[in-house]
Amino acid sequence: MSKATTATGAGAAPAEADGESASARIDARIEALNDWRGETLARVRSLIRQADPEVVEEWKWRGVPVWSHAGILCTGETYKAAVKLTFAKGAALEDPLGLFNSSLEGNTRRAIDIREGEAIDEAAFTALIRAAVALNTAPSAVRRPKRAAG
Repeated sequence: MSKATTATGAGAAPAEADGESASARIDARIEALNDWRGETLARVRSLIRQADPEVVEEWKWRGVPVWSHAGILCTGETYKAAVKLTFAKGAALEDPLGLFNSSLEGNTRRAIDIREGEAIDEAAFTALIRAAVALNTAPSAVRRPKRAAG
């Protein structure tokens, strides 16, 4: 089993109160969707795991898949018209190919909305995941430069 799907060890998916792991809940969500949204969620999940083999899968906020590494990387919400991948610190990430297409107005988060029939640039998405991991694992002085005294 990969680290993202094990019940113990580094990268473990925390077990819920009923004993079901977050990874199992994400599996069930993908299966229950049984349409393009499930396929899309499964594909991005695979890309996240490839980009960061140490990723931890979580199940938060009453049913939202979350991928973390030293903090939240992104969430994977499913709506009728889109799969939304919200990057917790997306505003701090370089996005040279413009994958972020939603939640652009804020100072912290950025999101990617994937609609039926749309493909995601897998190399650019993988680079975003790796950049999010690097940001989360950087020393705090690197993440938050000190403000100049004024």
